[in-house]
Amino acid sequence: MAASPIDTYRREIEKALQAGNATEHTHRPALKTLIQSLASGVTATNEPKHVECGAPDFIISRKAQHGLMTLGYLEAKDVGKDLIEIERSDQMKRYLPALPNLILTDYLEFRWYVAGERRQSARLARVAKGGKLAPEQDGPEAVTDLLTAFLTHEAQPINTPKELALRMARLTHFIRDMIVTAFDVQSASATLRDLHKAFEKALIPNLPIPQFADMFAQTLAYGLFAARCNHRGLRGSFKRLGAAAEIPKTNPFLRQLFETITGNALDEEPFVGFVDDLAQLLADTEMDAVLADFGKRTAREDPVVHFYETFLAAYDPKLRESRGVYYTPEPVVSYIVRSVDYLLKTRFGCVNGLLLAS
Repeated sequence: MAASPIDTYRREIEKALQAGNATEHTHRPALKTLIQSLASGVTATNEPKHVECGAPDFIISRKAQHGLMTLGYLEAKDVGKDLIEIERSDQMKRYLPALPNLILTDYLEFRWYVAGERRQSARLARVAKGGKLAPEQDGPEAVTDLLTAFLTHEAQPINTPKELALRMARLTHFIRDMIVTAFDVQSASATLRDLHKAFEKALIPNLPIPQFADMFAQTLAYGLFAARCNHRGLRGSFKRLGAAAEIPKTNPFLRQLFETITGNALDEEPFVGFVDDLAQLLADTEMDAVLADFGKRTAREDPVVHFYETFLAAYDPKLRESRGVYYTPEPVVSYIVRSVDYLLKTRFGCVNGLLLAS
């Protein structure tokens, strides 16, 4: 009788431990094989380039109708590491808010987090003398159940502006931080360096890297939102590639910039998977329900303009306050404009009011 995937995995870990020279990287092939054996069409990708820039060790994805879809992420530490301590680390404080489906493991204990909260834990075995593994009672079944639940987990659909803004903000933070790290470890691509220079030339001389990363990440996020608002395809079909064509022609600057930063050149960036996750988040959003909220006051309100206040409140409330980004309802704007027009005509002798003043 053939051994189950979890038993094969345990034997591989035990063999490596008994050799006496194993590191956390030693066990990654065995973990990759285990994950991929538990569900059809699943791929566990371990990419050193994105790990170097501050991403989890594995991205878990699955073939879908419109390409690969991210299922979740997995962060692996060396056997015997204290996961309670790691759970409190700055690294996990970054991961938990941003990544809605995540596993932390030392290859023997597995902790599964959904939307930042630990949902389930299971232990396969404990290390005994000489590197042998002492199996936990019901450990193989518990770990298999946890991993299966992780692989089949589906996030609740988003149907409110506030929830969409919160989820977008978390991923945008993550992309921003990865860009900063790429410059810090001197692994930023030529494309990123050229874009930084272009931002310095067109916008702010001597632009600090953190501010560039912030502007770049926000442009990515908000450009994708604007494109998604104009997307007329089936729900789930929206993608990063091609999104630039769906930016409104009334915003030529954003459209041109977006063509540059979301095209094929982005495929080589370590953070591209998270940009695609952002696009997938928007693709799966019940956008009609989200946009309906903007029409509760007046159907003329522009959701792309109005949503920026909601997004910035979730992304960086202090930045919103410093920039004065607060939405003014159209009836109020209309009243202000009409009042100014009236005062120009009656108090300042401008017969045509704002028409002449402009």
